[in-house]
Amino acid sequence: MEIKAADVAKLRKMTGAGMMDCKKALQEAEGDYNRAQEIIREKGKLVASKRADRDATEGCVTAKVLDDKKKAYMLCLACETDFVAKNAEFIASANQILDLAVKADAADLEALKAVKVDGGQTVADLVTEKSGQTGEKVELVYYGRIEAPLCVAYIHMNNKLGAMIGFNREVPAEVAKDVAMQAAAMAPVSISREDCPAEVIEKERHIGREQARLDGKPEAMLDKIAEGKVNKFLSENTLLNQPLVKDNKTTVGAFIKKADPEATVVAYQRFSLND
Repeated sequence: MEIKAADVAKLRKMTGAGMMDCKKALQEAEGDYNRAQEIIREKGKLVASKRADRDATEGCVTAKVLDDKKKAYMLCLACETDFVAKNAEFIASANQILDLAVKADAADLEALKAVKVDGGQTVADLVTEKSGQTGEKVELVYYGRIEAPLCVAYIHMNNKLGAMIGFNREVPAEVAKDVAMQAAAMAPVSISREDCPAEVIEKERHIGREQARLDGKPEAMLDKIAEGKVNKFLSENTLLNQPLVKDNKTTVGAFIKKADPEATVVAYQRFSLND
């Protein structure tokens, strides 16, 4: 049967699939739109299955802060190539999924994948369909959510790196932005010494002891040297104790308190495709 250009355009608008894929689906479905949509979804599952062993190392990191600034959301939709990652439709898909996350207030990645959309599909189904549309492996590789009296998000201009920061109270917008940019650039392991994972500290302590031993230091001094290494690590790798990128003579914590003595960071998440 003859498939008109208007029919192809209509299916493309419904599915986001390429023009040729839509035409072929309509031909196979003999003009039945519902069946054509199923065919496109099936193709997406097939592509996703065939490319399951590929690495999705490119993609789009996107974030949103609610108008009241009390919640922030961030996710990464990953693909195989930078060409697809920079495609306007791919970026729009990432933002569509982010809007669904915000609307559902999804608690974590698995909850987001299970969120239902129009027609009974889930977010996981949308991601699979995107594989069919792009011909690449597409994955939802990260999703995070924070809640605090003041939230801010920063996405680097390459859309491959982002950070969300939550403050315990209002701070000037420039201060909040600088702290979020600091977190994105310097990749702190935690907010402070107190919330640094115990296994991270123990690993640094072990490295410090072994380095000192290899340097020929006396056994009695190993623990003291190791603690010094741990303290240096925590000063350089916890957000509030890091030297401020814009002024390395002060720490991030001191920078915040200069704006408001009672202000501090209470929530932090970061994601980078390059880590």
